[in-house]
Amino acid sequence: MSRRLAEGLRGAERPDHGAPVSAVVALGANLGDRAAMLRAALQDIARLPLTDEVRAAAPIESVAIRPEGPDAAAPAYLNSVALVTTRLAPSVLLTYLHAIEARHGRERSERWGDRTLDLDLIAYGDARSDTASLQLPHPRAAERDFVLAPWLTVDPDAVLPGVGRVDELLRRLQGAS
Repeated sequence: MSRRLAEGLRGAERPDHGAPVSAVVALGANLGDRAAMLRAALQDIARLPLTDEVRAAAPIESVAIRPEGPDAAAPAYLNSVALVTTRLAPSVLLTYLHAIEARHGRERSERWGDRTLDLDLIAYGDARSDTASLQLPHPRAAERDFVLAPWLTVDPDAVLPGVGRVDELLRRLQGAS
């Protein structure tokens, strides 16, 4: 077990003693065989301990986003969202997601750079966290149609905790473009 994974496991506590929670995980890839990468990541997530179910949206293609904005010259992303029913604490789940990224060649050399695999923990039940290592809900989820649109296909009644209904957030984004 990696040191980082062990640290995440030690630091995790759940006030509800492990009751299943629905977590939202965004998946993206813009290098290599993107579809195969997303399928492999979903299989890895489904094999996580204390994880009972993984339901994923059909992938959609989107333009790469850089700090300066959309970059049509960069390789396009294939994105999906998975609903994960798990009893893992959010910090442990995030640690596992980072380990899956690393196993699939993810390098964190450039912020918002091209990548073989990107796994973001978008929401974890109604949990809120604003620490350096765990931000819930994901701070930019409401600004990302490539997260909101697939999320709605697997959960039409989805709510981004503290922000609002996902269908309304997506409508606002689409109206702004």
